[in-house]
Amino acid sequence: MSDSQDTRAVVVRRTVPVFRIFDVAKAHEFYVDYLGCTVDWEHRFEPGMPLYTQVSRDGLVLHLSEHHGDATPGSTVYVELTGVRALHAELATKGYPYLRPGLEEDEFGTCLTLTDPFGNRIRLNEQFPKGQGNQGASDGRAATGASG
Repeated sequence: MSDSQDTRAVVVRRTVPVFRIFDVAKAHEFYVDYLGCTVDWEHRFEPGMPLYTQVSRDGLVLHLSEHHGDATPGSTVYVELTGVRALHAELATKGYPYLRPGLEEDEFGTCLTLTDPFGNRIRLNEQFPKGQGNQGASDGRAATGASG
């Protein structure tokens, strides 16, 4: 970019990660029933074609795709939020049989990692207030709940 170009003309409005999925029913069970997302829209080029959809909850927006080249299974997205302990407690009441995540703490904050049925991970992290890091987590993450 040359010095004469105005960089203020470029404004990133939002970033939306794309996760690869292989089964719409399993995706809805995880993202809608368990995580509490809403299906905002769905798109197929025609009936029987792969699904491309958007799900969201509060400020979390994700695109889920059955299309072969759209994303790599096993990806991770890092999300900063407040209320990670409340979310953990809420998810524990859902009775989702495939995941029992725990909370982990390190010098950055409290983290809840959710793994969807396709190996994609959502790392939900609530940062400690400035100057209040976890003093006991010098050797990595310290688990504070069941994981799985």
